[in-house]
Amino acid sequence: MDMDTMTLDDDKLHEECGVFGVWNCVDAAALTALGLHALQHRGQEATGIVSYDGGRFHSHRGLGLVGENFSDARVMARLPGNRGIGHNRYATTGETVLRNVQPLYADFEFGGFAVAHNGNLTNAATLRRALVRRGCLFQSTMDSEVFIHLIAISLYSTVVDRLIDALKQVEGAYSLIALSNEALLGVRDPLGVRPLILGRLPQADGTIGWVLASETCALEICGAEFVRDVEPGEIVVIDDRGVHSIKPFNKTASRFCVFEYIYFARPDSVMEGRAVYEVRKRIGAELARESNVEADVIVPVPDSGVPAAMGYAAQSGIPFELGIIRNHYVGRTFIEPTDSIRHLGVKLKHSANKPVLEGKRVVLVDDSIVRGTTSRKIVEMVRAAGAAEVHMRISSPPTTHSCFYGIDTPERSKLLAARHNVQEMAELIGADSLAFISADGLYRALGHEKRNADAPQYCDACFTGEYPIALRDLEQPDGPQLSLLTERGR
Repeated sequence: MDMDTMTLDDDKLHEECGVFGVWNCVDAAALTALGLHALQHRGQEATGIVSYDGGRFHSHRGLGLVGENFSDARVMARLPGNRGIGHNRYATTGETVLRNVQPLYADFEFGGFAVAHNGNLTNAATLRRALVRRGCLFQSTMDSEVFIHLIAISLYSTVVDRLIDALKQVEGAYSLIALSNEALLGVRDPLGVRPLILGRLPQADGTIGWVLASETCALEICGAEFVRDVEPGEIVVIDDRGVHSIKPFNKTASRFCVFEYIYFARPDSVMEGRAVYEVRKRIGAELARESNVEADVIVPVPDSGVPAAMGYAAQSGIPFELGIIRNHYVGRTFIEPTDSIRHLGVKLKHSANKPVLEGKRVVLVDDSIVRGTTSRKIVEMVRAAGAAEVHMRISSPPTTHSCFYGIDTPERSKLLAARHNVQEMAELIGADSLAFISADGLYRALGHEKRNADAPQYCDACFTGEYPIALRDLEQPDGPQLSLLTERGR
Protein backbone atom coordinates (compact mmCIF):
# COMPACT_ATOMS: atom_id res chain seq x y z
CA MET A 1 0.00 0.00 0.00
CA ASP A 2 1.49 3.37 -0.97
CA MET A 3 1.50 6.61 1.00
CA ASP A 4 -1.57 7.94 -0.83
CA THR A 5 -3.87 5.05 0.07
CA MET A 6 -2.61 4.19 3.55
CA THR A 7 -5.07 5.01 6.31
CA LEU A 8 -3.73 7.75 8.55
CA ASP A 9 -4.46 5.86 11.78
CA ASP A 10 -1.72 3.39 10.77
CA ASP A 11 0.87 6.18 10.83
CA LYS A 12 1.28 6.44 14.59
CA LEU A 13 2.81 4.49 17.43
CA HIS A 14 -0.27 3.28 19.25
CA GLU A 15 -0.72 3.52 22.97
CA GLU A 16 -0.19 0.12 24.65
CA CYS A 17 -2.92 -0.30 27.35
CA GLY A 18 -4.05 1.25 30.61
CA VAL A 19 -4.74 -0.50 33.93
CA PHE A 20 -6.49 0.67 37.10
CA GLY A 21 -7.49 -0.96 40.38
CA VAL A 22 -8.99 0.01 43.77
CA TRP A 23 -9.22 -1.63 47.18
CA ASN A 24 -11.52 -0.65 50.04
CA CYS A 25 -13.18 2.18 48.09
CA VAL A 26 -16.89 3.01 48.10
CA ASP A 27 -18.37 2.63 44.61
CA ALA A 28 -15.27 0.81 43.39
CA ALA A 29 -16.63 0.24 39.89
CA ALA A 30 -17.54 3.92 39.45
CA LEU A 31 -14.06 4.96 40.61
CA THR A 32 -12.53 2.43 38.24
CA ALA A 33 -14.58 3.81 35.35
CA LEU A 34 -13.35 7.32 36.21
CA GLY A 35 -9.76 6.08 36.33
CA LEU A 36 -10.13 4.34 32.99
CA HIS A 37 -11.61 7.51 31.52
CA ALA A 38 -8.44 9.38 32.54
CA LEU A 39 -6.40 6.58 30.91
CA GLN A 40 -8.46 6.53 27.72
CA HIS A 41 -5.47 7.78 25.70
CA ARG A 42 -3.70 4.47 26.41
CA GLY A 43 -6.29 2.37 24.58
CA GLN A 44 -9.51 3.05 22.73
CA GLU A 45 -10.46 -0.32 21.26
CA ALA A 46 -12.07 -1.99 24.28
CA THR A 47 -12.54 -1.66 28.02
CA GLY A 48 -13.63 -3.76 30.99
CA ILE A 49 -14.16 -3.79 34.76
CA VAL A 50 -14.25 -6.66 37.27
CA SER A 51 -15.54 -5.88 40.79
CA TYR A 52 -15.76 -7.97 43.97
CA ASP A 53 -18.38 -7.53 46.69
CA GLY A 54 -16.85 -9.88 49.26
CA GLY A 55 -18.84 -12.87 48.04
CA ARG A 56 -18.96 -12.76 44.24
CA PHE A 57 -17.03 -11.32 41.32
CA HIS A 58 -18.89 -9.24 38.75
CA SER A 59 -17.74 -8.31 35.26
CA HIS A 60 -18.63 -6.10 32.33
CA ARG A 61 -16.48 -5.86 29.21
CA GLY A 62 -17.15 -4.23 25.87
CA LEU A 63 -15.69 -2.91 22.64
CA GLY A 64 -15.25 0.84 22.30
CA LEU A 65 -14.59 3.69 24.71
CA VAL A 66 -15.09 3.88 28.47
CA GLY A 67 -18.03 6.29 28.15
CA GLU A 68 -19.74 4.01 25.67
CA ASN A 69 -19.62 1.09 28.09
CA PHE A 70 -19.91 2.53 31.60
CA SER A 71 -22.24 5.53 31.36
CA ASP A 72 -25.37 3.42 31.89
CA ALA A 73 -26.47 3.31 35.55
CA ARG A 74 -27.86 -0.19 35.00
CA VAL A 75 -24.43 -1.46 33.96
CA MET A 76 -22.78 0.13 36.99
CA ALA A 77 -25.43 -1.33 39.30
CA ARG A 78 -24.35 -4.80 38.16
CA LEU A 79 -20.79 -4.13 39.41
CA PRO A 80 -21.18 -3.90 43.21
CA GLY A 81 -18.37 -4.04 45.74
CA ASN A 82 -15.62 -1.95 47.28
CA ARG A 83 -12.78 -3.37 45.21
CA GLY A 84 -12.24 -3.74 41.48
CA ILE A 85 -9.87 -3.58 38.54
CA GLY A 86 -10.20 -2.23 35.02
CA HIS A 87 -8.44 -2.18 31.67
CA ASN A 88 -8.34 -0.08 28.50
CA ARG A 89 -7.14 -2.00 25.49
CA TYR A 90 -5.16 -1.18 22.44
CA ALA A 91 -4.40 -4.50 20.77
CA THR A 92 -0.71 -5.43 20.67
CA THR A 93 -1.40 -9.16 20.42
CA GLY A 94 -4.68 -10.80 19.48
CA GLU A 95 -7.54 -9.44 17.41
CA THR A 96 -10.10 -7.01 18.80
CA VAL A 97 -13.04 -9.22 19.70
CA LEU A 98 -14.92 -9.52 22.98
CA ARG A 99 -13.06 -12.66 24.09
CA ASN A 100 -9.83 -10.62 24.01
CA VAL A 101 -11.14 -7.81 26.21
CA GLN A 102 -9.64 -7.57 29.69
CA PRO A 103 -9.69 -7.98 32.63
CA LEU A 104 -9.51 -11.73 32.22
CA TYR A 105 -11.26 -13.74 34.93
CA ALA A 106 -10.99 -17.36 36.09
CA ASP A 107 -12.30 -19.49 38.95
CA PHE A 108 -9.54 -21.44 40.73
CA GLU A 109 -9.59 -23.82 43.66
CA PHE A 110 -8.52 -20.90 45.87
CA GLY A 111 -11.31 -18.64 44.54
CA GLY A 112 -11.74 -16.07 41.80
CA PHE A 113 -8.86 -14.29 40.09
CA ALA A 114 -8.98 -11.41 37.60
CA VAL A 115 -6.01 -9.85 35.82
CA ALA A 116 -5.45 -6.73 33.70
CA HIS A 117 -2.17 -6.52 31.80
CA ASN A 118 -0.27 -3.72 30.05
CA GLY A 119 2.71 -4.75 27.95
CA ASN A 120 3.83 -7.72 25.94
CA LEU A 121 5.34 -11.10 26.80
CA THR A 122 8.20 -11.99 24.48
CA ASN A 123 8.02 -15.72 25.23
CA ALA A 124 4.21 -16.01 25.22
CA ALA A 125 4.04 -18.19 22.10
CA THR A 126 6.65 -20.58 23.48
CA LEU A 127 4.80 -20.87 26.80
CA ARG A 128 1.44 -21.18 25.09
CA ARG A 129 2.56 -24.14 22.99
CA ALA A 130 3.84 -25.91 26.10
CA LEU A 131 0.64 -25.15 28.01
CA VAL A 132 -1.56 -26.42 25.16
CA ARG A 133 0.48 -29.64 25.02
CA ARG A 134 -0.15 -30.00 28.74
CA GLY A 135 -3.90 -29.75 28.13
CA CYS A 136 -4.67 -26.10 28.87
CA LEU A 137 -7.57 -24.66 26.88
CA PHE A 138 -7.11 -21.05 25.81
CA GLN A 139 -10.20 -18.86 25.42
CA SER A 140 -8.45 -15.84 23.87
CA THR A 141 -5.58 -15.10 21.51
CA MET A 142 -3.86 -12.74 23.99
CA ASP A 143 -0.49 -13.27 25.60
CA SER A 144 -2.10 -12.09 28.87
CA GLU A 145 -3.95 -15.40 29.23
CA VAL A 146 -0.64 -17.17 29.76
CA PHE A 147 -0.65 -15.70 33.30
CA ILE A 148 -3.98 -17.39 34.04
CA HIS A 149 -2.82 -20.84 32.96
CA LEU A 150 0.57 -20.63 34.68
CA ILE A 151 -1.21 -19.74 37.92
CA ALA A 152 -3.71 -22.58 37.40
CA ILE A 153 -1.06 -25.29 37.04
CA SER A 154 1.25 -23.98 39.75
CA LEU A 155 1.76 -26.37 42.66
CA TYR A 156 2.16 -23.62 45.24
CA SER A 157 -0.61 -23.09 47.75
CA THR A 158 -1.03 -19.32 48.09
CA VAL A 159 -2.18 -16.90 45.39
CA VAL A 160 0.94 -14.78 45.78
CA ASP A 161 3.30 -17.76 45.46
CA ARG A 162 1.41 -18.99 42.40
CA LEU A 163 1.74 -15.53 40.85
CA ILE A 164 5.49 -15.46 41.61
CA ASP A 165 5.78 -18.91 40.06
CA ALA A 166 4.12 -17.59 36.89
CA LEU A 167 6.17 -14.38 36.80
CA LYS A 168 9.43 -16.31 36.98
CA GLN A 169 8.51 -18.17 33.80
CA VAL A 170 7.42 -15.23 31.66
CA GLU A 171 9.70 -12.80 29.85
CA GLY A 172 8.81 -9.39 28.51
CA ALA A 173 7.66 -5.95 29.55
CA TYR A 174 4.56 -5.76 31.70
CA SER A 175 2.69 -4.06 34.44
CA LEU A 176 -0.35 -5.91 35.70
CA ILE A 177 -3.04 -5.54 38.29
CA ALA A 178 -4.78 -8.62 39.68
CA LEU A 179 -7.72 -9.11 42.04
CA SER A 180 -8.36 -12.18 44.18
CA ASN A 181 -10.82 -12.84 46.99
CA GLU A 182 -8.23 -11.67 49.49
CA ALA A 183 -6.04 -9.03 47.85
CA LEU A 184 -5.37 -6.49 45.13
CA LEU A 185 -1.97 -7.08 43.53
CA GLY A 186 0.20 -4.84 41.37
CA VAL A 187 3.31 -6.02 39.52
CA ARG A 188 5.99 -4.46 37.29
CA ASP A 189 8.47 -6.40 35.19
CA PRO A 190 12.06 -6.60 36.54
CA LEU A 191 13.27 -3.80 34.23
CA GLY A 192 10.28 -1.56 34.92
CA VAL A 193 9.62 -0.92 31.23
CA ARG A 194 5.90 -0.29 31.72
CA PRO A 195 4.58 2.15 34.34
CA LEU A 196 2.53 1.48 37.49
CA ILE A 197 1.88 3.77 40.46
CA LEU A 198 0.32 3.49 43.93
CA GLY A 199 -2.12 5.99 45.44
CA ARG A 200 -4.22 6.32 48.60
CA LEU A 201 -7.80 7.49 48.95
CA PRO A 202 -9.10 8.19 52.51
CA GLN A 203 -12.67 6.99 53.01
CA ALA A 204 -15.53 8.67 54.87
CA ASP A 205 -15.42 6.02 57.60
CA GLY A 206 -11.78 6.86 58.42
CA THR A 207 -10.25 3.86 56.66
CA ILE A 208 -7.80 4.10 53.77
CA GLY A 209 -8.62 3.05 50.24
CA TRP A 210 -5.82 2.15 47.84
CA VAL A 211 -5.41 2.72 44.11
CA LEU A 212 -3.11 1.21 41.49
CA ALA A 213 -2.90 2.85 38.05
CA SER A 214 -0.79 3.24 34.94
CA GLU A 215 -0.44 7.01 35.40
CA THR A 216 -0.88 9.70 38.05
CA CYS A 217 -3.56 11.46 35.96
CA ALA A 218 -5.88 8.59 36.92
CA LEU A 219 -5.41 9.44 40.61
CA GLU A 220 -6.37 13.06 40.10
CA ILE A 221 -9.76 12.30 38.60
CA CYS A 222 -10.87 10.17 41.57
CA GLY A 223 -9.32 12.37 44.28
CA ALA A 224 -6.56 9.98 45.31
CA GLU A 225 -3.11 11.01 46.55
CA PHE A 226 0.06 9.79 44.88
CA VAL A 227 2.16 7.59 47.18
CA ARG A 228 4.95 6.22 44.98
CA ASP A 229 5.87 4.32 41.84
CA VAL A 230 5.70 0.56 42.10
CA GLU A 231 9.35 -0.43 41.76
CA PRO A 232 10.69 -2.54 38.89
CA GLY A 233 10.33 -6.22 39.78
CA GLU A 234 8.11 -5.45 42.78
CA ILE A 235 4.83 -7.09 43.74
CA VAL A 236 2.57 -4.84 45.81
CA VAL A 237 0.01 -6.80 47.82
CA ILE A 238 -2.92 -4.77 49.19
CA ASP A 239 -5.31 -6.42 51.62
CA ASP A 240 -7.22 -5.58 54.80
CA ARG A 241 -3.92 -5.34 56.71
CA GLY A 242 -2.54 -2.66 54.41
CA VAL A 243 0.14 -2.54 51.69
CA HIS A 244 2.94 -5.10 51.56
CA SER A 245 5.90 -5.31 49.20
CA ILE A 246 7.49 -8.46 47.80
CA LYS A 247 10.60 -8.40 45.59
CA PRO A 248 11.11 -11.88 44.14
CA PHE A 249 13.61 -10.89 41.44
CA ASN A 250 17.26 -10.01 41.62
CA LYS A 251 17.66 -6.23 41.47
CA THR A 252 18.83 -4.87 38.12
CA ALA A 253 19.13 -1.48 36.46
CA SER A 254 15.73 -0.25 35.31
CA ARG A 255 14.90 0.46 31.65
CA PHE A 256 11.73 2.55 31.72
CA CYS A 257 10.15 3.16 28.28
CA VAL A 258 11.50 6.51 27.08
CA PHE A 259 8.55 6.93 24.70
CA GLU A 260 6.27 7.47 27.70
CA TYR A 261 7.94 10.87 28.07
CA ILE A 262 7.89 11.65 24.35
CA TYR A 263 4.32 10.70 23.51
CA PHE A 264 2.38 8.00 25.37
CA ALA A 265 1.76 9.46 28.81
CA ARG A 266 -0.80 12.19 29.30
CA PRO A 267 1.01 15.55 29.61
CA ASP A 268 -0.28 16.18 33.14
CA SER A 269 1.08 12.87 34.47
CA VAL A 270 4.25 12.44 36.50
CA MET A 271 6.40 9.51 35.40
CA GLU A 272 9.21 8.14 37.58
CA GLY A 273 9.38 11.47 39.42
CA ARG A 274 9.40 13.63 36.27
CA ALA A 275 6.54 15.86 35.12
CA VAL A 276 5.80 14.75 31.56
CA TYR A 277 4.77 18.23 30.39
CA GLU A 278 8.03 19.80 31.57
CA VAL A 279 10.10 16.99 30.05
CA ARG A 280 8.43 17.52 26.68
CA LYS A 281 9.17 21.25 26.78
CA ARG A 282 12.81 20.49 27.63
CA ILE A 283 12.95 18.05 24.71
CA GLY A 284 11.74 20.84 22.44
CA ALA A 285 14.39 23.20 23.81
CA GLU A 286 17.13 20.63 23.17
CA LEU A 287 15.78 20.10 19.67
CA ALA A 288 16.06 23.86 19.01
CA ARG A 289 19.64 23.93 20.29
CA GLU A 290 20.59 21.05 18.00
CA SER A 291 18.73 21.98 14.82
CA ASN A 292 17.50 25.56 14.87
CA VAL A 293 16.62 27.13 11.52
CA GLU A 294 15.68 30.66 10.48
CA ALA A 295 11.91 30.84 10.55
CA ASP A 296 8.96 33.10 11.31
CA VAL A 297 6.71 30.79 13.30
CA ILE A 298 6.84 27.55 15.31
CA VAL A 299 3.75 25.39 14.75
CA PRO A 300 2.96 22.16 16.64
CA VAL A 301 1.31 19.18 14.99
CA PRO A 302 -1.53 18.81 17.50
CA ASP A 303 -1.92 17.59 20.06
CA SER A 304 1.19 15.59 20.92
CA GLY A 305 3.60 18.11 19.41
CA VAL A 306 2.38 21.06 21.49
CA PRO A 307 4.67 20.99 24.59
CA ALA A 308 7.80 20.28 22.52
CA ALA A 309 6.89 23.13 20.16
CA MET A 310 6.50 25.44 23.15
CA GLY A 311 9.98 24.50 24.34
CA TYR A 312 11.40 24.92 20.84
CA ALA A 313 9.83 28.39 20.52
CA ALA A 314 11.07 29.54 23.93
CA GLN A 315 14.63 28.39 23.18
CA SER A 316 14.75 29.76 19.63
CA GLY A 317 12.94 33.03 20.29
CA ILE A 318 10.62 32.36 17.34
CA PRO A 319 6.90 32.91 18.01
CA PHE A 320 4.70 29.91 18.83
CA GLU A 321 1.40 29.79 16.96
CA LEU A 322 -1.43 27.29 16.45
CA GLY A 323 -1.05 27.06 12.70
CA ILE A 324 -2.82 23.70 12.56
CA ILE A 325 -6.18 23.16 14.24
CA ARG A 326 -7.23 19.66 15.25
CA ASN A 327 -10.79 18.44 14.89
CA HIS A 328 -11.41 16.65 18.20
CA TYR A 329 -14.69 15.12 17.05
CA VAL A 330 -13.20 12.58 14.67
CA GLY A 331 -12.86 9.29 16.51
CA ARG A 332 -10.81 6.25 15.66
CA THR A 333 -13.94 4.54 14.28
CA PHE A 334 -14.63 7.15 11.58
CA ILE A 335 -15.35 5.34 8.30
CA GLU A 336 -12.68 6.15 5.73
CA PRO A 337 -14.14 7.80 2.62
CA THR A 338 -14.07 6.23 -0.82
CA ASP A 339 -10.77 5.86 -2.66
CA SER A 340 -11.57 8.83 -4.90
CA ILE A 341 -11.31 11.27 -1.95
CA ARG A 342 -9.12 9.23 0.41
CA HIS A 343 -6.26 11.71 -0.09
CA LEU A 344 -8.33 14.28 1.82
CA GLY A 345 -8.27 12.07 4.94
CA VAL A 346 -5.79 14.22 6.89
CA LYS A 347 -8.27 17.11 6.74
CA LEU A 348 -10.72 15.06 8.79
CA LYS A 349 -8.37 15.53 11.75
CA HIS A 350 -6.35 18.67 10.96
CA SER A 351 -7.08 22.00 9.32
CA ALA A 352 -4.60 24.72 8.33
CA ASN A 353 -4.93 28.09 10.07
CA LYS A 354 -4.16 30.04 6.91
CA PRO A 355 -3.66 33.55 8.39
CA VAL A 356 -0.90 32.17 10.64
CA LEU A 357 0.87 30.26 7.85
CA GLU A 358 0.54 32.37 4.69
CA GLY A 359 3.88 33.76 3.51
CA LYS A 360 5.70 32.44 6.59
CA ARG A 361 8.75 30.26 7.07
CA VAL A 362 7.22 27.53 9.24
CA VAL A 363 8.81 25.04 11.62
CA LEU A 364 6.47 22.10 12.25
CA VAL A 365 7.15 20.19 15.48
CA ASP A 366 5.86 16.64 15.92
CA ASP A 367 6.71 13.75 18.26
CA SER A 368 7.67 11.09 15.69
CA ILE A 369 7.63 9.91 12.11
CA VAL A 370 6.50 6.31 11.67
CA ARG A 371 5.48 5.49 8.10
CA GLY A 372 5.63 9.13 6.95
CA THR A 373 2.06 9.24 5.64
CA THR A 374 0.72 11.87 8.01
CA SER A 375 3.87 14.00 7.91
CA ARG A 376 3.68 14.26 4.14
CA LYS A 377 0.00 15.21 4.24
CA ILE A 378 0.62 17.82 6.95
CA VAL A 379 3.48 19.38 4.98
CA GLU A 380 1.32 19.48 1.84
CA MET A 381 -1.52 21.11 3.78
CA VAL A 382 0.76 23.80 5.25
CA ARG A 383 2.23 24.57 1.82
CA ALA A 384 -1.26 24.78 0.33
CA ALA A 385 -2.09 27.37 3.02
CA GLY A 386 0.65 29.57 1.56
CA ALA A 387 3.70 28.82 3.70
CA ALA A 388 6.93 30.06 2.08
CA GLU A 389 9.05 27.30 3.66
CA VAL A 390 8.19 24.23 5.71
CA HIS A 391 10.76 22.72 8.07
CA MET A 392 9.94 19.60 10.12
CA ARG A 393 11.45 18.99 13.56
CA ILE A 394 10.84 15.74 15.48
CA SER A 395 11.09 15.44 19.28
CA SER A 396 12.33 11.83 19.16
CA PRO A 397 15.23 10.15 17.37
CA PRO A 398 14.34 8.31 14.14
CA THR A 399 12.11 5.29 14.75
CA THR A 400 14.14 2.57 13.05
CA HIS A 401 12.99 -0.59 14.85
CA SER A 402 9.74 -2.21 15.91
CA CYS A 403 8.72 -2.45 19.56
CA PHE A 404 8.02 -5.88 21.04
CA TYR A 405 7.24 -4.66 24.56
CA GLY A 406 3.64 -3.49 24.32
CA ILE A 407 3.66 -0.66 21.77
CA ASP A 408 1.91 -1.38 18.51
CA THR A 409 4.43 -0.45 15.80
CA PRO A 410 4.53 -1.48 12.16
CA GLU A 411 6.98 -4.14 11.08
CA ARG A 412 10.42 -2.69 10.47
CA SER A 413 10.12 -2.70 6.68
CA LYS A 414 7.23 -0.22 7.00
CA LEU A 415 9.16 2.27 9.15
CA LEU A 416 10.33 5.20 7.03
CA ALA A 417 13.53 5.74 9.05
CA ALA A 418 14.51 2.08 8.66
CA ARG A 419 14.64 2.47 4.88
CA HIS A 420 15.82 6.04 4.32
CA ASN A 421 18.31 8.54 5.70
CA VAL A 422 17.16 11.94 7.00
CA GLN A 423 17.69 13.77 3.70
CA GLU A 424 15.73 11.14 1.80
CA MET A 425 12.96 11.31 4.40
CA ALA A 426 12.80 15.10 4.03
CA GLU A 427 12.34 14.72 0.29
CA LEU A 428 9.69 12.03 0.70
CA ILE A 429 7.57 14.12 3.07
CA GLY A 430 8.18 17.28 1.01
CA ALA A 431 9.87 19.37 3.73
CA ASP A 432 12.55 21.96 3.06
CA SER A 433 14.49 20.41 5.95
CA LEU A 434 14.02 17.67 8.51
CA ALA A 435 15.79 17.04 11.80
CA PHE A 436 15.30 14.69 14.74
CA ILE A 437 16.54 15.17 18.29
CA SER A 438 19.68 13.14 18.98
CA ALA A 439 19.68 10.34 21.53
CA ASP A 440 22.04 12.39 23.73
CA GLY A 441 19.76 15.43 23.40
CA LEU A 442 16.78 13.34 24.47
CA TYR A 443 18.67 12.05 27.49
CA ARG A 444 19.83 15.58 28.41
CA ALA A 445 16.19 16.67 28.46
CA LEU A 446 15.60 13.85 30.95
CA GLY A 447 18.34 15.11 33.25
CA HIS A 448 21.28 12.98 32.13
CA GLU A 449 24.55 14.19 30.69
CA LYS A 450 24.11 11.88 27.71
CA ARG A 451 22.94 8.40 26.78
CA ASN A 452 25.09 5.75 28.44
CA ALA A 453 25.94 3.53 25.49
CA ASP A 454 27.15 0.70 27.76
CA ALA A 455 24.12 0.76 30.04
CA PRO A 456 21.28 2.93 28.64
CA GLN A 457 19.10 4.49 31.32
CA TYR A 458 15.86 3.76 29.41
CA CYS A 459 14.41 1.31 26.95
CA ASP A 460 14.99 3.02 23.61
CA ALA A 461 15.06 -0.04 21.35
CA CYS A 462 12.73 1.60 18.82
CA PHE A 463 15.54 4.07 18.09
CA THR A 464 18.61 1.89 18.61
CA GLY A 465 17.60 -1.74 18.04
CA GLU A 466 19.13 -2.57 21.45
CA TYR A 467 16.42 -4.76 22.99
CA PRO A 468 16.94 -5.11 26.77
CA ILE A 469 14.70 -8.20 27.09
CA ALA A 470 15.26 -11.31 25.01
CA LEU A 471 12.86 -11.73 22.10
CA ARG A 472 12.44 -15.42 22.79
CA ASP A 473 9.58 -16.14 20.42
CA LEU A 474 11.48 -14.56 17.54
CA GLU A 475 14.87 -16.02 18.39
CA GLN A 476 13.65 -19.51 19.29
CA PRO A 477 10.24 -20.11 17.71
CA ASP A 478 10.33 -23.67 19.00
CA GLY A 479 11.97 -22.67 22.26
CA PRO A 480 12.38 -24.44 25.60
CA GLN A 481 9.66 -26.49 27.21
CA LEU A 482 7.58 -25.11 30.06
CA SER A 483 9.36 -25.32 33.38
CA LEU A 484 6.98 -26.85 35.92
CA LEU A 485 8.06 -26.46 39.52
CA THR A 486 7.63 -29.09 42.20
CA GLU A 487 5.93 -28.00 45.39
CA ARG A 488 8.31 -26.44 47.86
CA GLY A 489 8.34 -23.57 50.29
CA ARG A 490 9.43 -20.08 49.35
